[in-house]
Amino acid sequence: MFQESEHGKWTVSSSDESADEQAGLEKPSTSLSQPSGQNEDRGPHYPCSEARKAAHKRKSSPLKYNDGSFPPKMAPAPKQKPSQEGLGWCLSSSDDEDDFKGQGGKIEAEANVGQKECWAPKEPATTHKLPLNHKSAEPSEKMQDTWDLLNGENSFRFFLTKVNGIKSKYNTGALHIKDILSPLFGSLVSSAQFNYCIDVKWLVKQYPKEFREKPLLIVHGEKRESKAELHEQAHPYKNVRLCQAKLDIAFGTHHTKMMLLHYEEGFRVVIHTSNLIDDDWYQKTQGIWLSSLYPRLPPGSAESDGESHTNFKSDLISYLKSYNSPTLNEWVEIIKQHDFSETRVYLLGSTPGRYQNNEKEKWGHLRLRKLLKEHATQVTDQHSWPVIGQFSSIGSMGADQSKWLCSEFRDSLASLGNSVKTLTNHEVPIHLVYPTVDNVRQSLEGYPAGGSLPYSIQTAQKQLWLHSYFHKWSAETSGRSHAMPHIKTYMRASPDFQKIAWFLVTSANLSKAAWGAFEKNGTQLMIRSYELGVLFLPSEFGVDTGYFQVKENIFSDNPVLSFPVPYDLPLEKYESKDRPWIWNIPYIRAPDTHGNMWVPK
Repeated sequence: MFQESEHGKWTVSSSDESADEQAGLEKPSTSLSQPSGQNEDRGPHYPCSEARKAAHKRKSSPLKYNDGSFPPKMAPAPKQKPSQEGLGWCLSSSDDEDDFKGQGGKIEAEANVGQKECWAPKEPATTHKLPLNHKSAEPSEKMQDTWDLLNGENSFRFFLTKVNGIKSKYNTGALHIKDILSPLFGSLVSSAQFNYCIDVKWLVKQYPKEFREKPLLIVHGEKRESKAELHEQAHPYKNVRLCQAKLDIAFGTHHTKMMLLHYEEGFRVVIHTSNLIDDDWYQKTQGIWLSSLYPRLPPGSAESDGESHTNFKSDLISYLKSYNSPTLNEWVEIIKQHDFSETRVYLLGSTPGRYQNNEKEKWGHLRLRKLLKEHATQVTDQHSWPVIGQFSSIGSMGADQSKWLCSEFRDSLASLGNSVKTLTNHEVPIHLVYPTVDNVRQSLEGYPAGGSLPYSIQTAQKQLWLHSYFHKWSAETSGRSHAMPHIKTYMRASPDFQKIAWFLVTSANLSKAAWGAFEKNGTQLMIRSYELGVLFLPSEFGVDTGYFQVKENIFSDNPVLSFPVPYDLPLEKYESKDRPWIWNIPYIRAPDTHGNMWVPK
């Protein structure tokens, strides 16, 4: 069957609609990876998605660009070639790349873990004192400078990850996982890591030597062969325990990315967007919310003590209890013993299940709708304030925008305060930020960066209508335009992009599996996956205008509280030549920054 739009004409292949629900969640592979030293180019040594396996293969066995044609053995079958009429992005490879003038060759070669720069830990803003047993760890003057620098400079506690290969000034205030796990943050007693894709050996090495044998719990969603592989990875480490998240609804994943860090001095929560693998902390744009150091409550405190105005503590406990795991109940008891009252963000989670009545508003996009209605402030002409979504992959949205995106999903994200008259949300614009093929091609990693952008041709072919909402990834002001985004953010902005009514950083991509979708005529919300994020509202930061000002330069010292949006505003809409990155088709008409082509199979 043929479809035609402004993006061209193509053949729509048949595919299982339900299988597409997991698109946007980095489709997991259930095959065992190869033992070390045996055909290592066939895949990494940890469970991961097919898209990431393709990226690993192309890094290990790059295909050098020559004249834009396939190597003989890679030539596609004639039936796969797109027609010349109305060349679309469907099966073409960056149609308008003839104007390529060279990108200076290889920007920076991939380095081994042991060869990478060692970043000095930087502690974010905190009102707590330096841990007593670390006061003599460095010369006192240097330590004092570090703590003076970090104290009070980041009210939002929102950070980007460090990127290897950009100017050092663009890593100012950014964090690497080694920074987060540094002794400067506290004397670690035990930790829990919640994630999707996990390299246990690499993870253990990120902890300082003095913490590498401390109890470490890894919460994952692997099944069958992938679960066996993860257990094999963890076997050499006697301090590592594994906890499998239950995924009883087909095509769901454990996509949450969170750290729970228990210290002698207190407790800390980190909610972020990076997988626990080297690639995600190297040359990608990722987001981190890092809590302050929560002190221990006095003995005999009530269970309700230490709660924040945002109910963060009880919501975190509720989220952990949703796993129905005795192991995680141990962490619930630790959390109860600490004071979370300084927390200014709201917790927004998704857990697998089918929810009715009041339970519907506990998770997913209906949770966001409830928070925005109850705690956000209405603004003038708010119907003209667009909803902006930025993500690293996309699920199946349905045959047209009315099926989910511009109905239940937009209704939730367009909510803004409780008014007697319900806002006609169909008037609210939607802007979607997703990298183009050229964004990926010109990135620090080149085409393999697309392995973490697993939007598939099978899904894309069925929703050509979606691409009229797309805007390019651009982050020139932060020096990160060439560090592809794995961060996921959502917000409501003014028409001139100078103000935002709220901001969310989360693990959730643009998919019904992550956010939930109505069933039974809207009386039931079905969610397939675990996701977690934090919501920033102006009212919780002492801003009474109903909106944050957008920080023009995320590295500048601005006396007015303004929010550091991690990409450029105003947005730049796709031009006619732009195509969204799709991981499982070839791109051979122009080389990437390493002089290579992309042939995923």
